[in-house]
Amino acid sequence: MAKIAFVTDSTAYIPADLVKKYNITVAPQVLIWGEQTYQDGVDIQPDEFYTRLKTSKVMPTTSQVSIPTMQNIFQGLVEKGFDVIGVFISGKLSGTLQSAMQGRDALGASAEKVTVIDSNSTAMAMGFQVLNAARAAEQGASPADCKALVEKARSHTGVYFAVDTLEFLHRGGRIGGAQRFIGSALNLKPILALKDGRIEAEDRVRTKSKAVARVLELVAEQLAGKSNIHIATLHANAEAEARELLDTAGKQLNAVESVLSSVSPVVGTHAGPGTIGLAFMAGM
Repeated sequence: MAKIAFVTDSTAYIPADLVKKYNITVAPQVLIWGEQTYQDGVDIQPDEFYTRLKTSKVMPTTSQVSIPTMQNIFQGLVEKGFDVIGVFISGKLSGTLQSAMQGRDALGASAEKVTVIDSNSTAMAMGFQVLNAARAAEQGASPADCKALVEKARSHTGVYFAVDTLEFLHRGGRIGGAQRFIGSALNLKPILALKDGRIEAEDRVRTKSKAVARVLELVAEQLAGKSNIHIATLHANAEAEARELLDTAGKQLNAVESVLSSVSPVVGTHAGPGTIGLAFMAGM
C-alpha cells in the first residue's frame, strides 16, 4: 500500500486533532504587520490578531507561502517515502498554488511524487476536500484515487459568509464579484459566496442576525436533497454567534460532521472582524 502524505495551507482550518490524526502538513501563510513577519496560526493566533487589530494604526498585509517553504515540505515527505498530495487555496485568491507548483518543480526527478491541486476554495470547504481524501487513504486508496476524490469534492463543497463591511476585502484586492456592493447603504450586511474560486455577491440584508440566518438559508438551499453532510462555521472574532449557527445548522441539515473554526489572521486581514459563515461538503 502506498504511503500518502497530504499538505494544505493554513487557510484550511482543519482542527488540530484531525491534522494530527491524518498526519496532514499545514504550510503557514504569511502575515506582515509593520516591520514584523508572522507565520499564520504559528507565531500569531486569531485571538491575539483581532485584539491587536482593534487598536493598531498600521494595518497588516499578507503574502503566500514561499517557494522554498513548499520545496522543503515536499522534499522532506518524499525523502520519507511518501507520495504527496497538496491541496491549496484557490489560485484566484492567492499565489499559494504557484508557490506549490514551483516548489514541486524544484525537486527535479522527485517532482513526480508530488501532486498539486487547486481546491478552488478555502476554509473548511478546502479542509473537507483534504479530509475526505485522507480518510480514503487510511482505508487503502491509492494516490490516483485520492487525487480523483479531491477533484470530485470541489463540486461538492462551498462557502457562504457574511461580512460586517467590504472595506477589508476591497483594500486587499480580494473583492471579486462583490465589487458591485461597494457604495451600498452602510448598514447593509453583504452575503458572499465562493464560486469557481472567486468571491461573488449573493445578497445583502439589514442586520447581522438576518445575515447569519440568510447564510444558513442559502446553504440549506444548496444542500436540499443531499446526504452525508459535513458543515463548519468560520468566524472572525464572533465565536458565540458561530457556535449558535453551528448548533442550528447541524440539527437542521442533519450533519454527520460539524466543525467550529476561527478565521486565521491572514484571511481575517481580508475578511475583517465580525465575519461569520458556513462551509460544507455533501454528497460524497
